[in-house]
Amino acid sequence: MNQRYRKIMLAIALAALAGCAASGGAQNGRSDVAPDKVVYHVNDSGVQAANALRNIGNHLEVNPQARIVVVTHAQGVDFLFDGAKDRNGNPYNIVVEDLKSRGVKFEVCEITLRNRNLVKDRFIPEVTYVPSGVAEITRLQQREGYAYLRP
Repeated sequence: MNQRYRKIMLAIALAALAGCAASGGAQNGRSDVAPDKVVYHVNDSGVQAANALRNIGNHLEVNPQARIVVVTHAQGVDFLFDGAKDRNGNPYNIVVEDLKSRGVKFEVCEITLRNRNLVKDRFIPEVTYVPSGVAEITRLQQREGYAYLRP
């Protein structure tokens, strides 16, 4: 091989190593890496709520700068009721309060409120309301560049 070819190959190898090092930072929660933007879609509290909360905690452990929005509708809003508990009798609000303090947003669909005859007083104070859960998920994905996860 000629000397010029070796220099080019060395430059490519060094660039690849630098890229690997930079991507490793995202997994270690380095602040110099752009935060993930993720929308978690919950439409069945019994099946998804505990998994979603655990997954979000794990996500924040690896990338504390992640911007996470939990959008709920249909039966997915139930874990955000005041006094709601998981299958083991543990109150959901404790985990939700912790995640909220770490920047996670919890959104409830107002169409679900109307269709299920629910009132806002029934929910914990950490939630916010959106006109439509599915429209909000679409907006976050298409206009804001959020990744979609459904636990």
